[in-house]
Amino acid sequence: MTGKPFILGLTGSIGMGKSAVAAMFRGLGVPLFDADAAVHELQGPGGACLAPIERAFPGTTGPAGVDRQKLGAAVFGDPEALKLLESIVHPEVGEMRRAFLADNAAAPLIVFDIPLLFEKTGEHGLDAVLVVSASAAQQRERVLARPGMTEEKFERILALQVPDAEKRARADYVIDTGVSLAETRHAVQQLVHALTA
Repeated sequence: MTGKPFILGLTGSIGMGKSAVAAMFRGLGVPLFDADAAVHELQGPGGACLAPIERAFPGTTGPAGVDRQKLGAAVFGDPEALKLLESIVHPEVGEMRRAFLADNAAAPLIVFDIPLLFEKTGEHGLDAVLVVSASAAQQRERVLARPGMTEEKFERILALQVPDAEKRARADYVIDTGVSLAETRHAVQQLVHALTA
């Protein structure tokens, strides 16, 4: 062991139980960097991305941070605007990630929770990728139970995500969340033991 943490990327399509598995890693004391939470912080009140986002997209921020609906409307269907937004946010998330790595350099295992790992960020800097997965029927049932979710919205989200079968094929590890919570937790524990042994 060189004393460098093993870096595991955690990802999975919508409704596959990624948040539950992330919580299990945290519960086992594994440091976990949540990319979505980092973006929320950067775009929240006093966030580092507020001023540059306001300059690029006037009227999309306020005292409460980024107005997600206004910003979403400003970049929706406009690849150039989306690229500009990503050029503001991604370097800041990268900085937070580096700081997190430095703070947890002594940990044997670090998890990066990256929702769009295959779609956007790629596997750069990761030692392995874990995909959480369940059956398409379970996924549909979970997602459609969410408040404000419709069949159309679900289909749109699915169309933007790399198909689950492809994620599973590209993953180093797959954890099935279509079983009981206890079984999923056991699988997470086994993986943590295997990676830290």
